[in-house]
Amino acid sequence: MRHRKNTVKLGRTSSQREALFASLVSNLILAKRIKTTLPKARAAKRMADKMVTVGKQGTLAARRLALSRLKQDKAVAELFAAVAPAMKDRAGGYTRIVKLGKRISDSSEMCLLEWVDFVPKAPKAKAEKAEAAPKAEKKAEKPAKKPAAKKAKKDDEKK
Repeated sequence: MRHRKNTVKLGRTSSQREALFASLVSNLILAKRIKTTLPKARAAKRMADKMVTVGKQGTLAARRLALSRLKQDKAVAELFAAVAPAMKDRAGGYTRIVKLGKRISDSSEMCLLEWVDFVPKAPKAKAEKAEAAPKAEKKAEKPAKKPAAKKAKKDDEKK
């Protein structure tokens, strides 16, 4: 019987899966948001939620357990310093999956895996538009080139 055997294998060996999830969760902790395929995100979400629960304990044993699973000192430090304390009042459901649609190359369902309390920074497009407007004024200030001079050069080249 298959009771409680719900491992998502993703076509990988157990060591490859462990490395993949460690990498995905570590990058999620460091970047606060990652873009990946839907099956990988669903599998990594389980591990990420478990790591936050371990981080909320704050003990040395919990830190060692997180380090054994994530394999990155920087990610574990960020988990215990910033992520877990931010989630201390939340009972569970630390991550969310936002679907993005299908990838063009192979039609894989893409999504964003992010922390629930994550607020993305405002896009820099507004700042770029503000800078682009003065540049357009500078271009208008320059005198236009004389088309007659171009015609004279072409005539000289033909002779």
